[in-house]
Amino acid sequence: MKEPEPLIDVLEEKDGIIVVAELAGFNREDLRIHVKNQRLTLSAESPDRKYHKSLNLPKRVIPSTIHMTYKNGVLEIQLEKTVEEKAIDKVAG
Repeated sequence: MKEPEPLIDVLEEKDGIIVVAELAGFNREDLRIHVKNQRLTLSAESPDRKYHKSLNLPKRVIPSTIHMTYKNGVLEIQLEKTVEEKAIDKVAG
């Protein structure tokens, strides 16, 4: 029986993007996150399991602003939008 895919939500806030992923069964050290432009790549690898997912983010973000928390199998990634994206959202909103 194949294991179900982890649940992933992408939430857009005023100044940033939040990605929440359910990755039960992995340790924090097993997780790798890469962000470039509007693309986030998430991979997790333990001795008995592997997971890899690439997602398109709704807005451009600043990769160096990444903030990650991992607790009870839930990974939360917070990224700041680029200045240009914030300005566009402000004009549109």
